[in-house]
Amino acid sequence: MADGPAALATPGTELVIDVRGKKLPATVAAMPFDHEWISVDGDVATVGITDFAQNALGDITFVEVPEAGKALSKGDTASVVDSVKAASDVYAPVSGEVTEGNAALEEAPELVNTSPESEGWLWRMTVSDAGELADLMDEA
Repeated sequence: MADGPAALATPGTELVIDVRGKKLPATVAAMPFDHEWISVDGDVATVGITDFAQNALGDITFVEVPEAGKALSKGDTASVVDSVKAASDVYAPVSGEVTEGNAALEEAPELVNTSPESEGWLWRMTVSDAGELADLMDEA
């Protein structure tokens, strides 16, 4: 089983994920262990939570995104997503500096539910160690 917030499991691995006390079965397809996604263009990464994660959380009621300029190390708590079911930390999948948080989520946190892997992104950051990207899995 994967170890720690930024640990990874190999595709096909059967897991039981604890989301604030609720045990959820899962099979890893291609994602960090904590169900963040990352899309990289050059040295700029966009980070959010997966459709699976938003579905497990239920209706999102509030999102706290990191401020521009915040330095993050891989595995650091970067954001918090509150829902009708739970509040969940979102971890930095790689190290770098935040360039912007998704300001649209302040007025419309439900974008994480309706469009988790596009308009509901959480933050953008520069990637300080491209080698950390090799530890992440590709989408299956």
